[in-house]
Amino acid sequence: MTLSTTRRSPLSIDQLRDAVRGRVIAPDDADYDAARTVMYAGPDRRPAAIVRVADADDVARVIAIARETGLELAVRSGGHSASGQSVSDGGIVIDVRDLTSLEIDPPNRTAWAGSGLTAGEYTTTAAEHGLATGFGDTGSVGLGGLTLGGGVGYLGRKHGLTIDSLLAAEIVTADGTTLVVDANTHPDLFWAIRGGGGNFGVATKFKYRLHDVSQFVGGMMVIPATAETVQGFIEAAGAAPDELSTIANVMPCPPLPFVAEEHHGSMVIFGMLAYAGDIEAGQAALAPFRALAEPLADMCEPAAYPTMFPPDDPDYHPTAVSRTMFMERVDRPVAETIMRFLEASDASLRVAQLRVLGGAIARVPAEVTAYAHRTSPIMVNIAAFYDGEADKPIREAWVAEFSAALNQGDAGAYVNFVGDEGEARVRAAYPGATWDRLARIKAEYDPDNLFRLNQNIPPAAGS
Repeated sequence: MTLSTTRRSPLSIDQLRDAVRGRVIAPDDADYDAARTVMYAGPDRRPAAIVRVADADDVARVIAIARETGLELAVRSGGHSASGQSVSDGGIVIDVRDLTSLEIDPPNRTAWAGSGLTAGEYTTTAAEHGLATGFGDTGSVGLGGLTLGGGVGYLGRKHGLTIDSLLAAEIVTADGTTLVVDANTHPDLFWAIRGGGGNFGVATKFKYRLHDVSQFVGGMMVIPATAETVQGFIEAAGAAPDELSTIANVMPCPPLPFVAEEHHGSMVIFGMLAYAGDIEAGQAALAPFRALAEPLADMCEPAAYPTMFPPDDPDYHPTAVSRTMFMERVDRPVAETIMRFLEASDASLRVAQLRVLGGAIARVPAEVTAYAHRTSPIMVNIAAFYDGEADKPIREAWVAEFSAALNQGDAGAYVNFVGDEGEARVRAAYPGATWDRLARIKAEYDPDNLFRLNQNIPPAAGS
């Protein structure tokens, strides 16, 4: 059934407030500017209303009002959208940040979690039972967007993507119906939301599998960056046991208090290493990284898993341009290219972030979920901060040239790191048959493309 979105009626804030249990924030409210602020600075978007929904029924009512008014609909969880699509300009925002219920079942190692929880909040509570679900690498990221896009993080090589631990979800679809989906109930929709982003509805709850992290070794390690150490870090990460997941941020060293001042501004590998398993085995797995060069700082030690998610600065709103891509290898010529580009730039912050994947991520067949890049071994994210609009084209050109120099023929992209880059880049996240299947499912559950403020997959024509 096709539901019209063309009929327009004025948006009444009073009627919207009467319709929902949650709080409606309008442009004349004192906290409006704070409520519409997202992680990345950029476009100054001013929604007509922000609705801090209280439950799935609120979501359904807001969807109905968006249809009646014809207003654009945005969905916000943690506000970390790389493309800035957590906020509409002139439309309605469904803000799920108050959906923070968390029910943990330690004997069965499962949890039902509200989509407004952050990765840090969930992880801290689950760790009280020695358990965790693998999310990303930033504690303030909301579970909603992170999960729907895939979820690449510190437990990836051991336990897979976040979606590989997703057992079920509660989702409100474009016609206002609340569904609980899993592998047996609405299996096509369950397949689609595991990597297909927010194209298919508003997720309000997730059921996750929990994993044992009662023993854990990890933290930050800062190593001088040279072509030799960059190559060595990636080779060591690829050769490591699946229990170890790593992130190598090759960048100028910021003024960190735990790094000697003489090294501030020099090129370093700001490494994040996470070993989920036996302490002694974990220390052995970290030894090859310590052997690359004398660390400038080494904070890797036995610890509770939530220490991987230190508090974020809520006032940190950078402006940046970036590019995400996949690579096959980082040999010496590639490492030299990385160093050359980083040393040539004068951006206030520039980085090549390298994540070795594989392990449990690669053992899931590509067709099982909408995340289609299971065999891509290395994810690369290139980013540069810009200072004002005049500086932005300079940084965009650098990112484009850098990514072209690293291109090894893998045209894929991870949707959660794709910015405002156009339809071709969205298609790169969902190649071939994956795109076609997602478009057919979109036509079934959202034929009018109500949920379009995202990395959008339009409904298949004629479905």
